[in-house]
Amino acid sequence: MTKDPRSLRHVALLVVSVAGLAAGGVLYLSGEREAAWWAWFCATAIVLLSTFVSVASSLLRKEAGVDVIAVLAMAGALLLGEVLAGAIIAVMLTGGGALERFAIARARRELGALLRRAPRVAHRRVGSELLDVDIGDVEVGDVLVVKPGEVVPADGIVGASGAVLDESALTGEARPVELEPGSPVRSGGTNAGAPLELQVTASAEESTFAGIIRLVRAAEESKAPFVRLADRYALGFLAVTLSVAGVAWIASGEAVRALAVLVVATPCPLILAAPAAIIGGVSRAAKHGIIVKGGGPLETLASASALLLDKTGTVTSGRPQVTAVETFGVVSSDELVRLAASLEQASIHPFAPAILAEARSRRVELRFPTGSREKLGTGIAGSVGERRVAVGQLNFVSPGASRTPALRSIQLRTEVEGSSSVFVSIDGALAGALLLQDPVRPDAPRALRSLRSAGIRHIHMVTGDHPGVAELVGDALGVDRVFAERTPEEKVEVVRLMCAEGITAMVGDGINDAPALALADVGIAMGARGATAASEAADVVLTADRLEGLLLATDIARRTRRIALQSVFVGMGLSLVAMGFAAAGAITPIAGAILQEGIDVLVILNALRALVGPRLGPRKTPEMRRLARGLASAHRALRPHIGELVSLAARLDTLPPADAREELERVREMLEKELLPHEREEQRTAYPIVGKMLKHEDPTGPLIRTHQEIQRLVRLYGRLIEQLPADGPRPDDLRDLRRALYGLHAILALHFAQEDELFSLLEA
Repeated sequence: MTKDPRSLRHVALLVVSVAGLAAGGVLYLSGEREAAWWAWFCATAIVLLSTFVSVASSLLRKEAGVDVIAVLAMAGALLLGEVLAGAIIAVMLTGGGALERFAIARARRELGALLRRAPRVAHRRVGSELLDVDIGDVEVGDVLVVKPGEVVPADGIVGASGAVLDESALTGEARPVELEPGSPVRSGGTNAGAPLELQVTASAEESTFAGIIRLVRAAEESKAPFVRLADRYALGFLAVTLSVAGVAWIASGEAVRALAVLVVATPCPLILAAPAAIIGGVSRAAKHGIIVKGGGPLETLASASALLLDKTGTVTSGRPQVTAVETFGVVSSDELVRLAASLEQASIHPFAPAILAEARSRRVELRFPTGSREKLGTGIAGSVGERRVAVGQLNFVSPGASRTPALRSIQLRTEVEGSSSVFVSIDGALAGALLLQDPVRPDAPRALRSLRSAGIRHIHMVTGDHPGVAELVGDALGVDRVFAERTPEEKVEVVRLMCAEGITAMVGDGINDAPALALADVGIAMGARGATAASEAADVVLTADRLEGLLLATDIARRTRRIALQSVFVGMGLSLVAMGFAAAGAITPIAGAILQEGIDVLVILNALRALVGPRLGPRKTPEMRRLARGLASAHRALRPHIGELVSLAARLDTLPPADAREELERVREMLEKELLPHEREEQRTAYPIVGKMLKHEDPTGPLIRTHQEIQRLVRLYGRLIEQLPADGPRPDDLRDLRRALYGLHAILALHFAQEDELFSLLEA
């Protein structure tokens, strides 16, 4: 790999300065004082010449940095023969630059390892052969085969078999897109179905993905350049230094006093301390799976006052889950899930993993289907034991089904909630439906609240998803504003608007987020899903698939900046004191250089505190993680039963009294024998641990109070069941039963959400 010539020049200058200072020291101790003088002179002159060119270029651009004082000090040292002082300054200057470049190189190296996992080839079909070619070699007219799980490499037309694509990285829409043969398809989506054939209509350079990359580059070019922490104080410090040096020269008539002032004023705290703290922060972030591309993004993140969040895959998991099971006949919800999941074992549909996960949570026994046949993107049918089962769209599983109130209710619910429905028929009769939704990450609400406490004043969500879905998610998270149905270009405009109001951080994970990430003051990519374009455009990459990484990154950035500022101001204060003594003639240039090195050591040791720091968050033990996984498993097993409370309440007036009583008794048994023991065990084992972890912010008191309310409602429900006639509920009983079921569902849904958020702390 070819190295950057500028990096090689910086390394060479560091080697020359260190070698010159060391060689001069050896020669001086050996009695070769003239040779030592020339060694120090040459090392200083070489570094001075290179730095002068860089400083002159900056001044022509009307930019003044801390290097100006170093140039004046080295030049003065050479003119007055104080070459040892000049050599020491040269080492300090090149060493500080090396620290900054090392921080950036380390971050780039970590990121490179992440991005190399992304695919770089396409599969071109030539006759009956399949050839792997570089994506850049794909041409219009080529026929490509995109395997399951691969990214579509170019824009084109779907072949005869159709396609199922996950375009969440492009649009923010979590639901898979089903494309008929001949449909246009954009590059950047992921094949979520069977292998698909694609006739290319635009080369890789002209594709949708390439267009987004061009947006990224344009955004990066329009982004305001970063100003180093050191350079922000350089102009004022330079003015003070030149004033003190001038007064000392004029008052004493000795140029050497002015040089001594320049030497002790050489801004070592600015040149060394800030980069040392920054590299410490970057290294510490890397240990937590946070890749920061240099000091600039870390400093900017520390000052951010506004946060923009993408939705799908960022604040939501990006993986659908079954949220409700609706039954239309005598088949129980467990049996409906068992048959559907058994059949889905042979399916490649994106919803199949979610349905199988629901079956595992219910602990139902699956059988492998026989005679299965799948219509891509529509449904699958086959036999499970002696039952004929079909799973998929309504028109597939039950053609010509009448629009009953139950079906209209499901249609309305999916439209309002932004969920998806999968229908199930058994032996030709419509038996029920499974509702699926992309859930909010359990750690997201707490992470966002903590970010507000840390100083983020405004939190907004920007997404390509529908307004109805986006606003529901925004309400669950408590964001200030939702920008919905935004294209990549429109996301850039939102970022530009927010950046005009204050320092803005943007978090995203998809291809469509890349331009916005590039333009934001600091772009943050959720890199765990392999979103290459987003990771390349971002300034910070969270390799762990948890939003808490953003909170960790912010904490590290703010602490690092605080330490850097402490080091800078303490060092500058000590330098100002030393300047006073130098101006009075109490410090010679060589003594000043040695004194300045002492100040360097002090401020660098302080700056290196950024490498360690306090633990971020409570310590987790393997026992805690096992407990969290066990509790999460119990919640998954109970959640379907909680969802059925609403379903039963809605169906009560349609069920025969005897069947209604049987269903109500079954719910009562679940509440008393499964739910309440779970809540008691949770309170006994988990709550004490969480209380110790969170100390002053222990939330378990209100949760214990909720447990008590749940127990009270279960007791009331039991009394209602005890008072029912033996042949089932009368019409007069239905109102109170519905009220009890709806009340239990509401409090349990909220309680489970609160506990999921809390127990995510144990599992992190």
